[in-house]
Amino acid sequence: MSTEITKAILVVSFGTSYEETRKVTIDAIEGSIAQAFPGYKIYRAWTSKMILKKLKTRDQIHINNVTEAMEEMHRDGITHVIIQPTHVINGIENDLMKEDALAFSGRFRSISFGAPLLTTEEDNRKVIDAIAQAFQHLPKDEALVLMGHGTTHHANSIYAALDYTMKDMGYPNFFMGTVEAYPSMETLIKMIRSFQPKKIHLAPFMIVAGDHARNDMAGDEADSWYSQFRRAGFPVETCLKGLGEYPGIRDIFIQHIKNTGTIQ
Repeated sequence: MSTEITKAILVVSFGTSYEETRKVTIDAIEGSIAQAFPGYKIYRAWTSKMILKKLKTRDQIHINNVTEAMEEMHRDGITHVIIQPTHVINGIENDLMKEDALAFSGRFRSISFGAPLLTTEEDNRKVIDAIAQAFQHLPKDEALVLMGHGTTHHANSIYAALDYTMKDMGYPNFFMGTVEAYPSMETLIKMIRSFQPKKIHLAPFMIVAGDHARNDMAGDEADSWYSQFRRAGFPVETCLKGLGEYPGIRDIFIQHIKNTGTIQ
């Protein structure tokens, strides 16, 4: 058996079918990681079966899932793998990704995992700092409303904790909600009514500004957040900027790779 060490970082994302947001989010994260760790070969895997299928059918583009990426790295002679998810929370997607990757533990000398974006309290504060930096010119009487995805997984509690932490850090005009869980739109409307902002700025709290951001958040349909806030009497502005676009967010992923303790 060869004693040569060949190192790789596999960046695992949910994925997106929107090329323009992919370039400034997932591509940008992978680029920042490649720059930070020049001794490592960078690989990509996406976890959304629906998005992978859509890209193949619509654009004839194949992107590896985790199993395919592990097989490719093994064929390429990689011996040491660090897997860094761009998932926001330690939820279902992250659990399944680990399961798929660990099925290959016999084929590599080491497989280690970086943590998702929101893992420690320090991460939460760094994420809020990165967002506050991006919205530093927001007047105090206007509200920033962030749309997270939400999940049935117990990790969903992080969203309410973030809302609390934002206020604790001195941003009473920052609010966090989710599309599919708690805090819900009903909760947001109640909180925002009591704050009475002059204007609402909507932004996605997701790595990419994809379907949820364009339709559920900023769409013209009656049930979009944009429409619901307008019906509630607030002027609304939308910002289609995924978290992957913020340099401070990309820095957190780089730190999580360093935290694996396997960087040589």
